[in-house]
Amino acid sequence: MRTRQRVRGLSWAILILGTSRLSSAGEIEIVCHRGANEYAPENTRAAAQICVDWGVDYIEIDVRRSRDGVMYILHDTTVDRTTDGSGPIAAMTAEAIDRLDAGSWFDPKFAGEGVPRLEPYLRWIKGKAKVYFDVKDADLEALIGLVYEVGMEQDCFFWFGDDALARRFRHLDGRLPLKINVATPQDVARAHEEFDAQIVEARLGQMSPALVEACRARGIKLMIYHPEKDAQAFRDVIAWGADMINLNNADLFMAVQRETLAEAPAARP
Repeated sequence: MRTRQRVRGLSWAILILGTSRLSSAGEIEIVCHRGANEYAPENTRAAAQICVDWGVDYIEIDVRRSRDGVMYILHDTTVDRTTDGSGPIAAMTAEAIDRLDAGSWFDPKFAGEGVPRLEPYLRWIKGKAKVYFDVKDADLEALIGLVYEVGMEQDCFFWFGDDALARRFRHLDGRLPLKINVATPQDVARAHEEFDAQIVEARLGQMSPALVEACRARGIKLMIYHPEKDAQAFRDVIAWGADMINLNNADLFMAVQRETLAEAPAARP
């Protein structure tokens, strides 16, 4: 019931926003959370390739490292859930991680899909899609250096679940885009002043005209996180004029986007 009440009130909120809207439906950048994880094992090349085929803008990946310092793409602290192995990835050597099967748990047709090493993954994805780095555990100097070495400094952004790491990242590099999570206009101001954030992320239920205006006033991109498969919620994201959306179901969102654009009145000459 609360969701329906929220939707009914949304059109009035947008009227209040007026020119404060950030983007139109066709301009919203799509970020695939862990790749096309509904159709392929998360955080694998297979999941990324589907996103590339769809033509999405960004693929979100989780960065961790092995005991011997090799950076990999894996969400959990352990390999148990998404591979045929067990134990903390930080306690395993790169040689052991490279032998893991990260596909069979999802579907037998993905048998042999490995846990991707970050460096070859970036070299493969460059020019196909941009990357959102959710940094769980990494040597920040090495990670920053790799991004510049591969030439993806214009095609990525970063997030850290720990403010101290975010501050250290910003101290090490003042150019690479950083995303900060927010819920209020005050959070947006803090993201701008303390972290020099280029992107902020909020959940759909946290949206307000004041939050949108705070982003617009500071020239910060607004990304809405909505992991649920919900066409009406995607219409709400478009109505809010978000710059970006972080989601699990890019194919449905793109269908809603096309529908919204088709329903929009033709532009006058």
